[in-house]
Amino acid sequence: MELNYSINGNSIIVPEVVVQRLPHYLNILSILQVEKTKIVSSEQLGYLAQITPAQIRKDLSYFGKFGKQGKGYSVNILVKRLREILGVNLQWEVCLIGVGRLGRALLSYPGFAPEGFNIIAAFDSDLEQIGQQIGKIKIKNIVEIEEFLQSSSIQIAIVAVPASVTKDILNQLYHSGIKAVLNYAPFTPLDHKDMIIRNIDPVASLQSLTYHLKENN
Repeated sequence: MELNYSINGNSIIVPEVVVQRLPHYLNILSILQVEKTKIVSSEQLGYLAQITPAQIRKDLSYFGKFGKQGKGYSVNILVKRLREILGVNLQWEVCLIGVGRLGRALLSYPGFAPEGFNIIAAFDSDLEQIGQQIGKIKIKNIVEIEEFLQSSSIQIAIVAVPASVTKDILNQLYHSGIKAVLNYAPFTPLDHKDMIIRNIDPVASLQSLTYHLKENN
C-alpha cells in the first residue's frame, strides 16, 4: 500500500512501510527531547531504532530536507515536523466499540489524550454494560452507533470485539463514515479500500518472538 503526501503543493507517493516507521522514530526522538538532547545523527537514531542510518535518511527524505550532512538533525525540529506529518499535532475524536476487559483497559489508558486522541464515546451490545459510566464515558447501546457517528466528527474507531462479529462491526463503521480503525481482533478482510485498518494481534507478535527463540536455541 502506498500513500500520497503533499509538499509545497506537490504530491508524492510514500510507501506504507515508511509511514509505519515514523511513529517509532517520533517515540525515540521524544525521549531524546526529554533528555535535553539537541542534535542526533542518523547513526545514533539508527542504533536506537535498530534500523540502518541509510534507511532513516531515505525515509525522512520523502518529506523534505532535514538537517545538514555531517551535522545531524535538530531533535526539536524533527519532533515538530514528524508530529505535523503524522497529524498528531491535531486533536482527534475517537470512539470505542467493545467494552469488555480490553475495552475497559483502553478507556482507562492515560496515553491517548496527550497524543491528541480523545475517546468521546463507547459502545457495546451487552445489556449489563450499557449505561455504565467509565470515567467521563457512558457506555451506549451498539444499535445507536450509526445515528451517533453520522452526527459527530469522529473519524477513528477502536474495535475490541470478538472475532466472530468484527466484520459486521467494521462494515457498520464504514457505512457510518469512519475512515480509520484500530482493530484488536484477528485480521478481517474487507472490500472497503478507502478504510484504513491497523490490526493489533498480540498472539501474532508472540509467534514472531518464538520464531527467533527457536532459531537461537
